[in-house]
Amino acid sequence: MNGERGARGIPPWSMAVAAMLAVQLSNALSVPVIEQVGAAGTAWLRMCFGVVFLWMIARPAIRSLRRRDIPALLVLGVVTGFMTTFLLSAVERIPLGTAVAIEFLGPLTVAGLMSKRRRALVWPLLAFVGVVLLTEPWHGDIDLVGVGFALAAGACWGLYNVFTQHVGDRFSGISGLSLTIPIAALATLPIGLPQVIGGDLTWWVLPAAAGIALITPVLAFALEMLALRRMTHTAFGTLLSIEPAFGTLIGLLVLAQTPTLFQLLGIAIVIVAGCVAQRGGTRTTDAVTTTDLPAAAKG
Repeated sequence: MNGERGARGIPPWSMAVAAMLAVQLSNALSVPVIEQVGAAGTAWLRMCFGVVFLWMIARPAIRSLRRRDIPALLVLGVVTGFMTTFLLSAVERIPLGTAVAIEFLGPLTVAGLMSKRRRALVWPLLAFVGVVLLTEPWHGDIDLVGVGFALAAGACWGLYNVFTQHVGDRFSGISGLSLTIPIAALATLPIGLPQVIGGDLTWWVLPAAAGIALITPVLAFALEMLALRRMTHTAFGTLLSIEPAFGTLIGLLVLAQTPTLFQLLGIAIVIVAGCVAQRGGTRTTDAVTTTDLPAAAKG
């Protein structure tokens, strides 16, 4: 609560932007760890260390659990774990900005399908045009496996946004995360642990994974929680649309991944489609919530 009082003077949009940059930075910093223990191994280590840090901050509210809460918690935990795993698997094969833009098709499509206006489906289609420009299939060297992983991450992201509202209506942000991130770690254990054991687990891998976990899920998700306390879902969703640009920027600065002109145009189209799709998307509910979980946190 003290942290919230101290954050009241900070514009909520700046916390949301910082959270998105933190998410993409953590994805970029994960690349060296991926080279040692694989994408699934890296995602699993991040989840495990995330559990440790989150439980140090807020113990899970086990006593407040109701039977009807469990299905949403389980689904949210599973899709959170695999969203990270699939995205890191994509980043292993294709540029970070491209992976994030493709992933963004997931929540954008879900928003279109859930909208009462059928013309809302135009925006996912427009974003798809942007993704085609990003992947430049006419060059003949498109990594279909990488694209497939990014699409799978997008499907998880779309489900995440649906179920995070259900869980967010019941639990405070950090309390909800302390329940779902352990589920994410357990869900990805069967594919993550074998990669860690079979990989090159040099001395720096565990400290690096712990440091990345401190950025995401801990810092990024906490910033998003604070931002969402003071922002509408429409405003936050509109800001979220620039995340592919952040992925491209971090990919350029950290991984030296320079986009082509067509790829920059593709990212611009995805951003425009995401921003326009958010118009009129304010969530209307009479429910009183303690706080929402981060409505679109990744990785």
